[in-house]
Amino acid sequence: MATVILVRHGRTTANASGILAGRTAGVRLDKVGRDQALRAGERLAAVPLVAVVSSPLERCRQTSRMILDLQAESPIVPVSPIEAGITECDYGLWQGRPLKELAAEDLWSVVQTQPSAAIFPGGESLTAMQARSVSAIRRHDAAFESQHGAGAVWAAVSHGDIIKSILADALGMHLDLFQRINVSPASISIVRYGSGRPTVFSMNTDAGDLSWLRASDSAEQETVGGGDSRTTPETSHA
Repeated sequence: MATVILVRHGRTTANASGILAGRTAGVRLDKVGRDQALRAGERLAAVPLVAVVSSPLERCRQTSRMILDLQAESPIVPVSPIEAGITECDYGLWQGRPLKELAAEDLWSVVQTQPSAAIFPGGESLTAMQARSVSAIRRHDAAFESQHGAGAVWAAVSHGDIIKSILADALGMHLDLFQRINVSPASISIVRYGSGRPTVFSMNTDAGDLSWLRASDSAEQETVGGGDSRTTPETSHA
């Protein structure tokens, strides 16, 4: 089975200012964000990626380019499609507003405690956001496995809420629990979709050797007791 590496974009000027950027054009990585994206790219340089799929928003495309630049020694030339299905949530009238101001809105508590019921005014629901992002990730994953084989590894560069919703789906969690997952800027999470169920190998990591993914085992192996012969030296925020 293929492996997808979920990468959040690096920190942006909006993140640093406490603004909900949403789909606002021209939001770019700041100096901290560029350094974060570079470190993520350096970690991923150990893995020959078959593709780096990006959200269309600039901050993700910047992060994707930094990852691709460090794939120069890879024996595979990765493709780099843009995928609208993993773009940021459409926050509608919330877009561009300070988070401290939004926290006073009645909808804020719904977003935090019952996300499945949250619909942003003039925007989309979190349920719709999860459905289209999970569908896009699974579609690309199946296509890359079909084209490159069961050991294919690819990266998807997206946004915090998008990645949290994808991880919640892979973990079998109800969307109402997805706020329990943390996804930091430029963090890396790893999911493998099997024929029976997905396996989440890591979440929200910003350090650790990823070279073990070079020897990705195409067979679905689940050892009784939860053991695994592979080691994944990852450091997680979670």
